[in-house]
Amino acid sequence: MSAPTTPRAPLGSGAPRGPRPRRTRRAARAGHTAASARPRLLGRVAVNAVVGLSVLYTLLPVLWLLLASAKNRGALFRSDLLSLGDFSFADNLAALFAMEDGIYGRWYLNSLLYAVAGAAVSTMISVACGYAFDKYRFRGKEKLFGLVLAGVMVPPTVLALPLYLMASEVGMVNTFWSVFVPVLFNPFGVYLGRVFSQGYVPDEVLEAARMDGAGELASYFRVALRMLGPGLVTVFLFQLTAIWNNFFLPMVMLSDQKLFPVSLGLYVWNSAAVVTPDYYPVVISGSLLAVLPLIAAFVLLQRHWRSGLTAGSVK
Repeated sequence: MSAPTTPRAPLGSGAPRGPRPRRTRRAARAGHTAASARPRLLGRVAVNAVVGLSVLYTLLPVLWLLLASAKNRGALFRSDLLSLGDFSFADNLAALFAMEDGIYGRWYLNSLLYAVAGAAVSTMISVACGYAFDKYRFRGKEKLFGLVLAGVMVPPTVLALPLYLMASEVGMVNTFWSVFVPVLFNPFGVYLGRVFSQGYVPDEVLEAARMDGAGELASYFRVALRMLGPGLVTVFLFQLTAIWNNFFLPMVMLSDQKLFPVSLGLYVWNSAAVVTPDYYPVVISGSLLAVLPLIAAFVLLQRHWRSGLTAGSVK
């Protein structure tokens, strides 16, 4: 007798099938992973391309400045400016510090005094004001802080003429103080000081200091100020950059070249280079030296600066 045959399900009847092979599942999973990885790869390539173009856009002027500062006057106007030859950097430096009885050195010292001392004092004032806005309660606090934020949106060039009129009333025009005093008060620094105070100084620590008998000044200088170290460095770097690059205010306030900062002095020389081309090499060499203090400040303080930028980002 023949064995009974098992009836087959008709095609398209929707009968359940057995489990799919593992190889089929793995292939489908690999295909899904590859399909999802393509947009990520394209996104990374696009982001890296944008970052690379931004870095190239930023570094090309610096490269040009490095090479141009080492060339003589004749090489500056030739098409082979970017070639690695005809270096005369030492001669350009000697001419820079010998031009007009070495007044460039005086300008450099003025800029260091304006920027370093002004940034240090401005940082202490800004952080103290931001700390007060954060930790104390007083009438009209938020409205007053709103005025501070409104001051952030006012361009410094708009304030140059009113500051000049105020300085002329008290006899400060064409003096060191006419440039130094206005940079001590920065609304953006006050805003950053409040943000750093919220992110770095817990209220519980101040309460514990008060319970131990510390006064308000002692709590600020001995406790809060130490915790605000990254914030102080960040505000200082912002202020240092702004004051070092300050140009319009000194141009309005000063007429004595011995009080000029580097930015204004190089502008005067660059204007004179139209008539006297000998100024071109010294202007370019002076511009290169003018960048070095900012680079040094950011390199030396970058550890504190990076940690300060994240203040208040995570609660």
